[in-house]
Amino acid sequence: MLTKSLIALAATLVLGSAQAAPEKPDCIAPAKPGGGFDLTCKLAQSGLQDAKLLDAPMRVTYMPGGIGAVAYNTVIANRPDEGGTIVAYSGGSFLNLAIGKFGKYTENDVKWLAAVGADYGAIIVRADSPYKNLKDLIEATRTSPAKVVFGAGGSVGSQDWMKSALIAREAGVDPKSMRYVAFEGGGEAITALMGGHVHAYSGDASEVQGHLNGGRIRVLAILSPERLPGDLAGIPTAIEQGYNVDWTITRGFYMGPKVSDADYKWWIAAFEKLQASPEFDKLRAERGLFPYNLTGERLTESVKQKVANYKQLATEFGLTAK
Repeated sequence: MLTKSLIALAATLVLGSAQAAPEKPDCIAPAKPGGGFDLTCKLAQSGLQDAKLLDAPMRVTYMPGGIGAVAYNTVIANRPDEGGTIVAYSGGSFLNLAIGKFGKYTENDVKWLAAVGADYGAIIVRADSPYKNLKDLIEATRTSPAKVVFGAGGSVGSQDWMKSALIAREAGVDPKSMRYVAFEGGGEAITALMGGHVHAYSGDASEVQGHLNGGRIRVLAILSPERLPGDLAGIPTAIEQGYNVDWTITRGFYMGPKVSDADYKWWIAAFEKLQASPEFDKLRAERGLFPYNLTGERLTESVKQKVANYKQLATEFGLTAK
């Protein structure tokens, strides 16, 4: 019969490293409880615990402020070497880095650990809208930009605004002059769409399914590189309709810049094992996320490319940190 020490040794060998699991694993959600950062931490918490990849339960702590800026600055400046601490990020973190909302620190100042899922932008109209496809909406915006009203759950410069701005750009319209209405969240924006107060809603693919089943909306395009699986497989991407619009909203984790290589590699191995399991696929789908698995160096390269792309967009759209 295996002793506990042998079982622990076997577990570390499975993870491909002799480094021990962290004694006090902690996931920082850079916001108040609820919302995307909390969801991301709890996905890791449940997945790692269910897969028995952690010896101790993972704690989720909350560090709101600046849509991730407070956590980013705190981990780099005050907690740079905590091998048991991971921090949740979203695609919005890259946008904020690109426009300087994280202060003096850049995408090069942390260790990017793992991406565990993604959501994608979606361009949504009412089911009875005259716009039958993305071309209809873009041509209407090109012809009469003052008559087409976009709306979403975010102010100018936010991710949701950026999705609308990219559609306006495809129509040859300056995004700063498009008609856009900002709402507190996606629920308010959908209500406004149903009431005819806005004509197009730039939301997320994860929001679509429940509304589709009710037959009240039409999705003109999913802003993903390729068609999504399952119930959304019948909805074309913007790219396949001839428009170069991709808005991928990744979710994952980073660590402090001075975390030891051994601790960093342990976490990479743990997440790679987790991502390979069907049980994790189910957990991720239950949280409205689609598969998107990157770790370590591949994730770091992807993040740098994303930030560079967003910097280019920010310059084009006249966005600066406030």
